[in-house]
Amino acid sequence: MFSGIYTLANDTVYDQMVALLNSIEKNIGTHIPVCIIPYNDHLRKVKWEIQSRPNVTLFSNLSVIQQWDNFINDVWEAHPRAKDPKYLRPGWYKGFVHRKFAAFEGEFERFVFFDADSLAMKPIDDIFQCLDKTNLVFNDWEHSKRGDKTEVIPEKLAEKLNCPVADIYPQFHCDSFFGSKYGLFNGEVLARLKNFLINEQGIQCVRDRCWWSTSALFSILTIKENCSFFNFTQSENGQERTGNCADADPFIYKGGVLYNEQGLKPIHRIHYMNYPSIGFSRLCKGEAVNIRYADTFLDYRFLKDPSQKPQTLKEPSSLTQMNRKVNSVIKKVGKFF
Repeated sequence: MFSGIYTLANDTVYDQMVALLNSIEKNIGTHIPVCIIPYNDHLRKVKWEIQSRPNVTLFSNLSVIQQWDNFINDVWEAHPRAKDPKYLRPGWYKGFVHRKFAAFEGEFERFVFFDADSLAMKPIDDIFQCLDKTNLVFNDWEHSKRGDKTEVIPEKLAEKLNCPVADIYPQFHCDSFFGSKYGLFNGEVLARLKNFLINEQGIQCVRDRCWWSTSALFSILTIKENCSFFNFTQSENGQERTGNCADADPFIYKGGVLYNEQGLKPIHRIHYMNYPSIGFSRLCKGEAVNIRYADTFLDYRFLKDPSQKPQTLKEPSSLTQMNRKVNSVIKKVGKFF
């Protein structure tokens, strides 16, 4: 087995996936293999893209994907909110987002996972070096949240695990970007965790407002298993503590890559979280969309065919905007019937 990169994608996030793959080639290298875990069965454009990239493959172990499907959905159904019609899980969450965790039983001995709505900004050698000493590597600020901002209720989890609350906070992390190793979470481990989450009601440690969050569940899994980890945002080296979110952190574009504005620190990736995929599709067609660092995204999306990159961005017509609002209302109303 060897090291590689995973992402989770389907045709809906095609433009974002292409931009990510291009950023990996440019800023990490063409030597590293990339495996795409299928979000669902809508993969026509994904498969077409893979044909032109010799280092990219499609995750094919369906039994592992099914194992995570069963585990996650059984666990979430045990949450008190599961049967409350006011808090139905979003359709795009059920059965799909968690498939990223299939990486733990994939083809790479050591790996780094990127959400598809990300762009790689520098090599990941330092992540693999960290994995020589620990089982998980993160680069996010979930541990800095306090009060009701956390997706997991720290007091409840501390009580379940019989440990101080202060020990829980530093272990919180996200699931949009992480490095790890093959086999850390396998069928045997999941069976043990399922017992804790369902029979011992550990799933109730996830807050009601985000009871379907895979990020919250991932934190519980790693904390319960007492997994060793390193988070770059907790590093003693200030040069390694950076921002990564497009909608929140300031960056400087220099030499084709983004840097943390304060100190021009290199960042592992920029994460376009909280921006819907349809926005990127419209952006790639030349529409002016309110996405921070949109020009950076377009540079990477059309890195291999710059002539196709929109030269100007235009605001959608009033009629188009009105139709979108009407369709949005219709969809929302449809959820209640």
